[in-house]
Amino acid sequence: MITGLDHIQLAAPPGTEDALRAYYTDVLGMTEVPKPAALAARGGCWFEAGTARLHVGTDPGFRPAHKAHPGLRVHDIDTFATRLTTAGAPVTWDDHLPGHRRFYSTDPVGNRLEFLEAADGKQKGPAGERTEPAGA
Repeated sequence: MITGLDHIQLAAPPGTEDALRAYYTDVLGMTEVPKPAALAARGGCWFEAGTARLHVGTDPGFRPAHKAHPGLRVHDIDTFATRLTTAGAPVTWDDHLPGHRRFYSTDPVGNRLEFLEAADGKQKGPAGERTEPAGA
């Protein structure tokens, strides 16, 4: 029985780890977590923020997916969008998901990312209930 989502795996070309670290930590505000020694030799890097865990692995034949993407919940989506545009990342707003505000962007290697927030500013809890954002 599935009990939850452990992580999302994205790919990137070999040698892009420094650009990915700068983007995922400095721009998105995630924390890099060490990879186990047995996996570190493969390259790539792992990041976390809240319950979101992203693993970025290297792939010599890398091509960014133009449709597949992780959906990352954020708080104060307008400020978050400004943070990305200030850092030079593209922001494309999309209003097709009822009850949410969201936009798409890409990381430095072209991976598509979705950022969303409930239209009422409240997040869903683990059982689907609405909760106040942290610090509200």
